[in-house]
Amino acid sequence: MRRLLTAAVAAALLALTGCAGGAAADRPLVVVSTNILGDVVSQLVGDDVEVLTLMRPGADPHSFEISAAEAARLRSADLLVANGIGLEEGLQQHLDAAAAEGVDTFVAGDAVEVLAYTSDDAAGTDDPHFWTDPAQMIRVVDRLTPELERLGGAAVSERAAAYRAQLEEVDAEMTAAFAAIPAERRALVTNHHVFGYLADRFGFRLVGAVIPGGTTLTAPSSSDLADLVAAIDEARVPTIFAESSSPDRLVRALAEEADRHVAVTELFTESLTDASGDAPDYLTMMRVNTERIATGLSP
Repeated sequence: MRRLLTAAVAAALLALTGCAGGAAADRPLVVVSTNILGDVVSQLVGDDVEVLTLMRPGADPHSFEISAAEAARLRSADLLVANGIGLEEGLQQHLDAAAAEGVDTFVAGDAVEVLAYTSDDAAGTDDPHFWTDPAQMIRVVDRLTPELERLGGAAVSERAAAYRAQLEEVDAEMTAAFAAIPAERRALVTNHHVFGYLADRFGFRLVGAVIPGGTTLTAPSSSDLADLVAAIDEARVPTIFAESSSPDRLVRALAEEADRHVAVTELFTESLTDASGDAPDYLTMMRVNTERIATGLSP
């Protein structure tokens, strides 16, 4: 009798487990390349859609790689969401393969007003870092919402309206904070060129970047550093901003070479942190960066 009872309980548990697995498998799958876009997609779909974000917290979007299992899931997705504009250099072959196999693909870069880099070393190349301007992210949300509604239903539209309102609130906060910085002090130096959209929107000057070009996959020469030191001295920049996804050793070396005190402040520009970090989601990242830039450049 005990054996029969044990067998019955085991069968019941197996049946329940199978039902749960089936329910999870029934959810549509959206695969997202970067964790910034992964957060935005998750805010829009809630629990109605499974979201697989390929880029780990703190990773570099230019160079991160994925496993064979993740590549396989990517090719089976109901929707693939990518940044585009040349950002996902290490992932592009997988994105192209999925699109070639017929996976529906949404490229955020197609929804924004793309700017070109203005620096001499990257002039004319399209800048993929649109998210530093929240108004550009609003454009992405507006274009992405109908694509996600096909998978998550009308609830997506309701969440999108609420999230859009939060983006507009952050945009207003940034506008007020940056307007309070004297115009002559609105000059940015970072690890590499990532603030073109923010600068264009809020009236900053891009003095230079430690790493030349629009990607972290290059390295500065001694002449690059010397030119940047001269530009920093001329602009009298009080703070250099180092990105959390890139080592700040070069930025600190540059600060030491500039023959006067230059503060080095960490920003979260190309990647979110994990839940315990200072930038666990896009809205928080924008608020933290705004506060740090305003503090670093204000008199």
